[in-house]
Amino acid sequence: MQDLELLQEGLGLMALGMGFVFVFLGILVFSLTLMSGVIRRFQPAPAPVISNGNTKRPSQSTAKDDETLAVISAAVHRYRTKIRR
Repeated sequence: MQDLELLQEGLGLMALGMGFVFVFLGILVFSLTLMSGVIRRFQPAPAPVISNGNTKRPSQSTAKDDETLAVISAAVHRYRTKIRR
């Protein structure tokens, strides 16, 4: 009978522990939801972004992208030709 009592006590402790974890996680979810709502309510509106005209020209960035693509393609081609030898 001692084994049966130990098994019942172990299952009871397991249920108690899982219950505490479940309650704790429920409280945690509730508190995080509440804090998120409070922050959204009192958070100031984002300031609009003002463009000063200092943006890069598309032709310069396109030229750099083309050059980068060419360098990567050449490196891949060289790597593949070395591996085949």
